[in-house]
Amino acid sequence: MAKRILILASGTGSLAAAILQSIQDRELDLEVARVISDRPAPVLDLVKKFGVASTLIEYSKFESRAAWSAQMENVVASDKVDLVVSVGFMRILPASFIEKFSIINIHPALLPFFPGAHAIRDALLAGATESGTTVHWMDSGVDTGKVISQIKVQVEVGDTEESLHERIKIQERNLIVETLKRYAHVGLEK
Repeated sequence: MAKRILILASGTGSLAAAILQSIQDRELDLEVARVISDRPAPVLDLVKKFGVASTLIEYSKFESRAAWSAQMENVVASDKVDLVVSVGFMRILPASFIEKFSIINIHPALLPFFPGAHAIRDALLAGATESGTTVHWMDSGVDTGKVISQIKVQVEVGDTEESLHERIKIQERNLIVETLKRYAHVGLEK
């Protein structure tokens, strides 16, 4: 029986699409229970093309962070998933959520360097000659969890935040799918 995952995404859904396409092509033996977004985003329309359930738990519609967090926990718990996969989910999850579920996250930098929401900009400002992408276990810090896998991307002369990000996104799609293949077959060490 395939392991069940739940995807958290807040953007266009390119990483979610890579995962769903790999499942549809039978390259990845997982079942996606649902995709959750914290804001109206293109990912919610994209997943419909794959016949996967999606849920909007819009942060701005809740009276408090605690109320939003409780709703997130209830929905994820109801799906009885083995792993939560955060791919471009731009909301910090509360400690109670992180303690309750096994969660991996993908980040556009070679952690531990350049954690946080502006990793690509920060790498360019620091004059880094290489960047990349990292899949890591989520913990209560910001991008501080144990590294699972990484791919390097060279910073080219004249790179802008956008040009570097585009090259990193290509590698992110490969890395998340390869990491989930390993998870499906042998699991991931915490």
